Order: sequence, then structure tokens, then C-alpha cells
Amino acid sequence: MAESADAMAKLHAELAALGVSDAYEIGDGATLSVWIGLVVSYRDGFYRWQEASVKRRHVGSDPSGCAIRVARRYADLRANVPPWWEDLARVIRGDKAKGYP
Repeated sequence: MAESADAMAKLHAELAALGVSDAYEIGDGATLSVWIGLVVSYRDGFYRWQEASVKRRHVGSDPSGCAIRVARRYADLRANVPPWWEDLARVIRGDKAKGYP
């Protein structure tokens, strides 16, 4: 568990350095929620996430390389926010959800 938490802390720091400030650790030490539909986990020495129907992974010894790949996906998702998000956000969080997924 310590390995997972350390790997995720490094990834989180690398993402922050790239300007991805929305990411947050969900409480299990091995999962980072970055954006709508972009959740990165760490298992068996690899960072793992999904892009649409394609599963991606990146070696855990390279958090900066992984951060670059995840930041690219983050930018793509931010540029193309799902149309259902606005309605769902309004229902779940009310007006305070504007600007935050």
C-alpha cells in the first residue's frame, strides 16, 4: 500500500506541475480522480486508466511521463465536456458545480 500511495503522490505532484489542478486522491491511496471519466489507479507497478474503450497503462517508475499522457487526455476531455455533464451537475450539486466536474 505504501508503494501505491507514494506512486500516486508523485503522479499528483507531476500533474500539478503541468497545470492539472483538479485531480484529487479518492482515499484509498491508489486512485486519483482527474476529471470526468478520467481516473488513474496504480497496481502491480503500473499507472492505469481508460480512454473511451481503450485501457491504458504506464510504468510506475516514470510518474512524469505518465503525467504528460494523462494531462493530454485531461486537456482533450476539458475541451469536449460531455453534454450530459451540465444537467447532471445541476441535479447533484446545484449551481455550485459550475466549472468543476
